[in-house]
Amino acid sequence: MTRTVNCVLLKQELPGLDKPPYPGELGKRVFEHVSKQAWQQWVRHQVMLINEYRLTPIDPAHRKRLEWEMEKFFFGDGSEKPKEFKAPGQ
Repeated sequence: MTRTVNCVLLKQELPGLDKPPYPGELGKRVFEHVSKQAWQQWVRHQVMLINEYRLTPIDPAHRKRLEWEMEKFFFGDGSEKPKEFKAPGQ
């Protein structure tokens, strides 16, 4: 049976993640309140942030930045794309 959550991002009852996707309290909150579909949206957004800002997830400061962006993406006002970002094909 699929576990469902009331997704904080997509505002509907959807299949939830199979396990916490991130360690600590933030990972627990994401597991409890974010759907698989919304998590995939975050993954695409995170890749764009890593590429545009040249972040390295093994750098503690960069990891903190990504955590901050994840918090905003799901539980805050949203994580903005960099002003310089141009989607492929634009």
